[in-house]
Amino acid sequence: MTNKLSVDKFRRNIVSVPEAQAKILAYAQQGEMELVPITEAKDRILARDVTAPHPFPHFRRSGMDGYALHSSDTRGGNNDQPVQLEVVDDIPCGSLPTASVKRGTVSRIMTGAKVPDEADAVMMLEMTEPFEREGKRYIRIKREIEPGNNITPVGHELTEGELIMEKGRRIGTGEISVLATFGIHQVPVAKKPQVAIFSTGSELLHIEDPLQDGRIRNSNTYMLASQIREAGGEPHLLEAIEDDLDKARHRVEAAFAEYDIVITTGGVSVGDYDIMADLVREPSTEMLFNKVSMRPGSVTTAAVKEGKLLFALSGNPGACFVGCELFVRPFIGTVLGIPEPFLPRYRAVLGTTYHKVNNFTRFVRGSLTFEDGRLVAYPAALDESSVMVTIKDSDVLIVVPPTNKGVEAGELVDVLLLPGGKLTSK
Repeated sequence: MTNKLSVDKFRRNIVSVPEAQAKILAYAQQGEMELVPITEAKDRILARDVTAPHPFPHFRRSGMDGYALHSSDTRGGNNDQPVQLEVVDDIPCGSLPTASVKRGTVSRIMTGAKVPDEADAVMMLEMTEPFEREGKRYIRIKREIEPGNNITPVGHELTEGELIMEKGRRIGTGEISVLATFGIHQVPVAKKPQVAIFSTGSELLHIEDPLQDGRIRNSNTYMLASQIREAGGEPHLLEAIEDDLDKARHRVEAAFAEYDIVITTGGVSVGDYDIMADLVREPSTEMLFNKVSMRPGSVTTAAVKEGKLLFALSGNPGACFVGCELFVRPFIGTVLGIPEPFLPRYRAVLGTTYHKVNNFTRFVRGSLTFEDGRLVAYPAALDESSVMVTIKDSDVLIVVPPTNKGVEAGELVDVLLLPGGKLTSK
């Protein structure tokens, strides 16, 4: 069987990127919900709509430091004939009124405090002149005020039952503030998919190991772990797999039993030791695709085992990075219920000519700038699949369609904005 598998891995049916994405998303079932403390909700994905349990604000509050009063009592007040009103109460923020505001009286009030039911306006402090007479406190007012001035009404921001946040929304600082305002201290979020990650190849060293001639450090798993966290999953880094099909089979099966998604990097080409290319063709695994019309990463492979996805990505860092962003990210996003799980797509002007010809669509690492009112994308100088240094400087993937002459500077291209991508100005 092994010989047949080794021969079959040369026979690859090519699919486009959209076709490959559709194949994997067909298996993306939305996961379960869990409640987490609000202190742990940052960057999680809401698992259900959140509505306001009460209006906000839930009482009429003062928008200024000043005096709560009847607006009609200010009629006719001017510099020559100021209105004189008696102060009958003091209302600090967080306290309730202790006296009724009758006609001809006012209550001293602080910003955010509850406005007495009888009052229909708040005169700001700077527009008043306090004085005392016969042991009583008074103010003079030299201007009129309209009803409702400087009072925030009940439900001014949100009414009871109104939608606060929709399912699938990523929780940021603003969302945390709103949730806390409504006392939602246990937040319903989508459970993070548990993702197993391991590399294949006998040439790999631990990252803490000293260099050895002919071997390289196992860096891809750490890159993938970061990408998985950004996408909303929970990565689990496993020991690298040696170039041994039986060991690989055992390790992958064990990972499937424990985790929701399995990702491997390396071993998907057609060499004698590319074990993942053989493994995905075994009868217990349904292969979805093993070749995609893209560069880098044409050998990107996906398979299903007992309803769970296996992503076998290229061992080349650039190809591994692109494969994760194009396929793993949208799969995790769909499981989490994110409405738009793909990288955001924009149109930009190509800043420099891209000379490479290709039969496949290329996803070229690049930087994005804003120049003269338009987006401009510059391809990285080094964008080969084996190059990893330019990953750290990339804001976008520039989509270069198949071409036999390259793409000239000034032409419009699609760009996919990478997480954390920066837009600079020139």
